[in-house]
Amino acid sequence: MAVFFKQPDQLTSERFMLRVVQQDDFDALYAAASDPLIWEYHPSKRHQKKIFIDFFDAMMSDGCALLILDRQTQEVIGTTRFYDVSEEACSVAIGYTFLTRAYWGGTANQEIKAVLLNYAFGFSGIERVIFHIAASNIRSQKAIEKIGALYSHQEWRGFSPATPIEHCVYYLTRNINEILKSN
Repeated sequence: MAVFFKQPDQLTSERFMLRVVQQDDFDALYAAASDPLIWEYHPSKRHQKKIFIDFFDAMMSDGCALLILDRQTQEVIGTTRFYDVSEEACSVAIGYTFLTRAYWGGTANQEIKAVLLNYAFGFSGIERVIFHIAASNIRSQKAIEKIGALYSHQEWRGFSPATPIEHCVYYLTRNINEILKSN
């Protein structure tokens, strides 16, 4: 089955709006990312401006990063993106997600992921959504397990082949997502 997947321009949930990152979002997004505790378990310390600039430039070059805004306050609280669309595997990945600490521990991650998953599974050719999480990032692994994602395997990935990082690969299938939505 052919996979047709279109990057969204904007998605909304009850509390959040996700829209394409724009160049003039840099300052607000860096302010959100500048908390070192966000990156405590992540191998890339994106609170450091030089590293964040590389991260931001990669977002701008691929054009598929989504800024996450609190709809009530209009505060920038993080980013996420779809990537690695695979016709062969009938899949798309969701990742590069971070949220400011004020949104940890509640239902924000679940609500944001639900919007992303519903969008992805709205395409008839998408049967699986993949999540790549750095092996050292236990916090994010627990968060993705909390929404029902299943562990698959480990693999080496990175922004460049010269600096690969070991990642745990998790997934949700269309069937698992439907079961989770009904509970």
